[in-house]
Amino acid sequence: MTNARHLIGLVSDTHGMVRASIFEALAGVERILHAGDVGADDVLTELATIAPVNAVFGNTDAPGNPQHAAALVLTIGGVTIHVSHGHELGSPTPATLLAAYPQQVLVYGHTHRQLIMEVDGRLIVNPGAAGARRFDLRPTVARLTIERGVAHVELVPLN
Repeated sequence: MTNARHLIGLVSDTHGMVRASIFEALAGVERILHAGDVGADDVLTELATIAPVNAVFGNTDAPGNPQHAAALVLTIGGVTIHVSHGHELGSPTPATLLAAYPQQVLVYGHTHRQLIMEVDGRLIVNPGAAGARRFDLRPTVARLTIERGVAHVELVPLN
């Protein structure tokens, strides 16, 4: 475990769109984790002007893109994190994610619905869709803070 404070941006479902408000919403993050349905590669290039980006592919992304992993498993500040789009589980729910992946923080997208849930000390996060507004949901991203081996997350609305 480390005592350093880590601030991570969580993004999903940009579908080729980078809103101007994302730069303020993710200001100061040390890394961005994109949970899929990125769209064009220039989305990752634009996000990389904020911080280094790691991305997974979603169901609308072309398979085989070397900029997208199938899933990410990371340890940051002593906290294990799993990032995937969620479509690999069909229609992802907290229960299916918890059963499929053992990490402490599970980040996914696909549903476009924001979700923050803690279950038995584990955190499930869907940062919502950052791209074009769909399903009458407000576009959002999330900021994940890890400090002293503990993870906290907050949603940030986008304009």
